[in-house]
Amino acid sequence: MPGMVTSVGDLGQFLRARRDAADPAHLGIVSYGQRRVPGLRRDELAQLAGVSVAYYTRLEQGQSVNASASVIDAIATALRLNHAERTHLHALARPAPARRRRAARPERPSDGALQLLDAMPEVPALLLGRSTDILGWNRLGHQLFASHLDASAPGWPGERPNQIRLLFRDPHTRELHRRWDEEATRAVASLRYVAGNYPDDRAVAELIGELSMHSREFARLWAHHGVVLCSSGTKYLHHPVVGDLDVHYESMYLPDSEGQRLMTHTVTPGSSSEAALRLLIRQTPDANAAIRNPDGTPPTSLSLENTRRERLAWR
Repeated sequence: MPGMVTSVGDLGQFLRARRDAADPAHLGIVSYGQRRVPGLRRDELAQLAGVSVAYYTRLEQGQSVNASASVIDAIATALRLNHAERTHLHALARPAPARRRRAARPERPSDGALQLLDAMPEVPALLLGRSTDILGWNRLGHQLFASHLDASAPGWPGERPNQIRLLFRDPHTRELHRRWDEEATRAVASLRYVAGNYPDDRAVAELIGELSMHSREFARLWAHHGVVLCSSGTKYLHHPVVGDLDVHYESMYLPDSEGQRLMTHTVTPGSSSEAALRLLIRQTPDANAAIRNPDGTPPTSLSLENTRRERLAWR
């Protein structure tokens, strides 16, 4: 089943995908005549990694467990894996003891993280959970990425928008990204990295299963076994109000948060993207004007979260 993230065959599937994607000539393999299979053969990879063909075959077929770190490193080096792919390979090769997946309990953002969102009024910012649930956003982050959604949605666990679900199943979000294919490929590869690091997280597994069932594009990308750690990059957007703009994102994992990360988005000074963002800032209404704090001021991400907690406590 494509939604499973911790099966016996995950290691073999990842190795086969990376073998098939490898360029033999780039790795110093001399070919004579037309090759019958794409990428590297098992014996070629085994030779590059300095292990026996029989051992590598058992490893790829899931018949050899607890491979040494040096062997895994040798295979990663032979395949020219990047840091994220190498880390993922180690996680697959030496999985944690099997245990029942924990219940998909809603993640809770910290007060400090929500305060940080509101401290950046002119920087579009999002707070994401492990499975890319949007746990919070500031006013500009909401207007830039999801102005068609209720601004208070991140404050209600059962109604939280999910970044990767929006990317594949929400027409507005698809239209927002000028390079949707590039963004989707990166998002799926990032989700696989998370799945490898949190194999017992039921919310992550359920999201993968849902998208595999309802999106052929997601299922195709998931089958490629791409892995990437999205710490920085550029999103190419076409906003319905201000038009085209390119935003540079930085993703910062929060300490002691079990995978939560803060994403900030900036633009190049003096560029047309900066002009577009300035226009959006001027045209962005108070997304929460209908809800006021006791003192009459507009609520912040933190005050909305506190209100949610108070309502839940009275249920």
